[in-house]
Amino acid sequence: MTKHSEFIQQAEQFVKRELSGEASGHDWWHIERVRNTALEIAGKEQADPVVCELAALLHDVADEKLNDSKEAGLDKVRSWMLGHTTDLDLIDQVMDIISTMSYNGGKNPPMKTLEGQVVQDADRLDALGAVGIARTFVYSGAKGRIIHDPGLSEEILAQEDYRSSNKTAIYHFYEKLLKLKDLMNTSYARELAEQRHAFMELYLKQFYSEWKVRD
Repeated sequence: MTKHSEFIQQAEQFVKRELSGEASGHDWWHIERVRNTALEIAGKEQADPVVCELAALLHDVADEKLNDSKEAGLDKVRSWMLGHTTDLDLIDQVMDIISTMSYNGGKNPPMKTLEGQVVQDADRLDALGAVGIARTFVYSGAKGRIIHDPGLSEEILAQEDYRSSNKTAIYHFYEKLLKLKDLMNTSYARELAEQRHAFMELYLKQFYSEWKVRD
């Protein structure tokens, strides 16, 4: 066991209490997948596994989609960490990652550290492939978005705010998901993204072939 093993176990229990049963695709199992993927990438890229694991575990507890504001979410995570470790450098590293890793319509600047790049890649990989498709639809349902409306052009939808409820689930593929493959930070994540991206393209082809609406 490392000196941070107990802290990591406490973080896991904290996240389970916060996110178990969360119905928008940001639940504990999303966190577990991101944690495992982050550790896999960290091993390939020689990143600090402790920082990567903790940031992966805590990133969605702070997510502004699940809190009253971005600041409220970040304060919750920082306060929890301050109550469970005296390693201020570790806290600062984790907070820097989770405060800047969100996609946010592609507007956030690049991650500053290798560990941040690793965790961001792991989170983005969970938005791709079969799991990513499932999460897209469950999130859209939770937010009251419809599946698809061929009468709404991409130009019209692009004018809406990134998190607008007027957008459709299928449009989300084009505004974010299909862009993620080329936004991966690490070489290993880019390898993993290729197959998942290809599966989403195949899914969309099948989706449109089944979408039969009479003129």
